[in-house]
Amino acid sequence: MPEIAPSRTAASAWRPVAAAMFCCGWAGNQFTPLLVMYRRLGGYSPLTVDAMLGAYVLGLVPGLLVGGPASDRYGRRPLMLAGTALSAIACAVLAAGPLGVGPIFLGRMLTGVAVGVAMAVGTSWVKELSGAPFDPDASPGAGARRASLALTAGFGMGAGVAGLLAQWAPWPMVLPYLPPIVLSLAVLMLLPKVPQLSPGRIEGPLWRDLRVPAAGHRRFVKVVLPTAPWVFGAAGIAYAITPQLEADRMGTWQLVYATALTVLTLGTGVAVQPIAKRLDSLSTARGAMASLGLVGLGALMAALNAGPRSPWAGLAVAVVLGAGYSIGLVNGLLEIQRIATGRDLAGLTGVFYALAYTGFLLPATLALLSSTVSYTVLLLLVTAVVLACLAVVATNSRRHLPKAAFAGAPQGTRAMDRADAQA
Repeated sequence: MPEIAPSRTAASAWRPVAAAMFCCGWAGNQFTPLLVMYRRLGGYSPLTVDAMLGAYVLGLVPGLLVGGPASDRYGRRPLMLAGTALSAIACAVLAAGPLGVGPIFLGRMLTGVAVGVAMAVGTSWVKELSGAPFDPDASPGAGARRASLALTAGFGMGAGVAGLLAQWAPWPMVLPYLPPIVLSLAVLMLLPKVPQLSPGRIEGPLWRDLRVPAAGHRRFVKVVLPTAPWVFGAAGIAYAITPQLEADRMGTWQLVYATALTVLTLGTGVAVQPIAKRLDSLSTARGAMASLGLVGLGALMAALNAGPRSPWAGLAVAVVLGAGYSIGLVNGLLEIQRIATGRDLAGLTGVFYALAYTGFLLPATLALLSSTVSYTVLLLLVTAVVLACLAVVATNSRRHLPKAAFAGAPQGTRAMDRADAQA
């Protein structure tokens, strides 16, 4: 570990890393409001555009699962540089979308890899830079809040700018992808100067590091796992499924409405982050339960609106699901930062994000089933599954790590295992 005297410069070292996460979040979510554009200008079916959205997950999951352990071995900086650079390259590939569906799918997969690396590595790096020796005055949980805020703000800004450019600027399939390229190149100039903890000496091949024993921890399995898919499952309902259901009601304003839903969902997520931190508790899983309760309520509202398709009701759905998304994201990051040891923090972060992002497969799954079952029935089934997950979490909510186990305990997981044995 480097010897770094606390200073204003060291205390703000997390900012360039958060800026890189912001850029990658921008690049990752700018595509979402453009689904309506690709249906209208490209002539693609709802299933095809939802599959384009889901292709992101195919790149993101390996990026998350490999990026985290690789950064534990080689250091945060080189992996974060690679992820940010790949994000810019992916945007350039997406800008070739007018050539056909191939560049769109390839660009989405590359974007997923980039965001996966940036999220697993960036979240861990921001967490490390939000404590001693870099920022010893930071409050507990500051790293999770900073990382979550940077990511959510990037998601929202990317969707908002891309939607507005696609609606009113020329070259709607090209121009929206240029701003994140410029931003990523600027951030790449800052990252080499950011300090990092020295990576530990790890023997053996990298593939062995892909095993994350902490993912088998009882708290992870019974609290984090049932909650994680509904983090981005909530987002998928709010700004992928809802705008497509409302499309024929909005006429030429379809793209603006889709953009508004995305920004409103993520804007609500940013606004409730202080509440999300207050809900976190060592003695219960009330953060996870609040998240699942809101997602269940939002899914039920979406089901009831699938018939009348009121645009105003769609906006209300976005607010409820945005709150559920944000509370679930912050709570999940705080949970895994308590469970993980220093050695597997990035790996467990990657596992959490990979599970969370499986929720983005929900729109394509429902689109595939909608030819035989109505969206009202499908969303009611989604509501039932969310409530079942809530029941699992509530049943296990008091199997927790006592506060005493955290007192200077770098062996995080072993302390939790002892607490589990007593539960």
